[in-house]
Amino acid sequence: MMPNYEQLIDKIARASGLSVEDVNLKVEAKCAKLSGLISKEGSAQIVSSELGVNLDKEKMKISELVSGMRKVNLVGKIVEVNPIREFTTKNGNSGKVLSMTLADDTNNIRTVLWDTNHIELFEKGQLKKEMVVEISNAGVRNDELHLSGFSDIKKSSEILDNVKMEREFSFKKINELKIGESVKIRGVVVQIYPPRFFEINKETGKKVTEAEKQSGVEVEKRALLGIVLDDGSENMRGVMFQEQIAKLGFSQDEINDLDKFTRKKEELLGEEKFFICNVRENQMFNTTELIVNDMEDIELDGLIEGLKN
Repeated sequence: MMPNYEQLIDKIARASGLSVEDVNLKVEAKCAKLSGLISKEGSAQIVSSELGVNLDKEKMKISELVSGMRKVNLVGKIVEVNPIREFTTKNGNSGKVLSMTLADDTNNIRTVLWDTNHIELFEKGQLKKEMVVEISNAGVRNDELHLSGFSDIKKSSEILDNVKMEREFSFKKINELKIGESVKIRGVVVQIYPPRFFEINKETGKKVTEAEKQSGVEVEKRALLGIVLDDGSENMRGVMFQEQIAKLGFSQDEINDLDKFTRKKEELLGEEKFFICNVRENQMFNTTELIVNDMEDIELDGLIEGLKN
């Protein structure tokens, strides 16, 4: 069970007056009744509602968040703000999106703002980096906090000093992974597929449209690389983009030249690293896959010390 799940069960137990064991039994029964159609976290949400426990109004810690939660309330410190991006939908409507990193004393999370009224607070300088904010009625999707027009964000009077600047990830085996998790796995690269290329609008960072091409926007070519990771429990396909492709060991020249790519690929097969990934569903093929966000070399001394502990 995920640490988030255990914290969720503990919160329900404290609010309902039941023991953790009793709440777990109710969740297991609910999972069985629904024939595994929803996750344990989802079943816990249903059980909390049946017990009259309203988690919607309770402020949560970032470490307690699980994918699929709605009406989330929390207080966090803004530790990073990314540039505002403008986009155009397929229907021709324009919009803005702002992403930032929000942290508390338990963890941090990428937070995405879609409402122009919220974004305007940053444009006017009313909200900015290092401020503590209170967020209500947000949702958690793919391990990110999302604020819609029904959400609220405002400056908080609370003081947060010792916030977690480094993201903490659950260390898991591949056969334990669930869609929506952010995890750290120790895996071996057993397959690398030839790169695929796509073009982005250099200004917005979004995939370029035909209309944008015709209007003369500046276009940048990017690579996408498919790999297969194996950790002894199972193997799973992963996807990595520009920065992570370079971290794996490919130069831009080796990505662009198929012969050079093939030679380098043979060198990298069998490489073992720690991979930090998001687990998502590939809707086209109805499979689970990894989005590789970062990777770390395995340091033998640190690994031995960890095993001792």
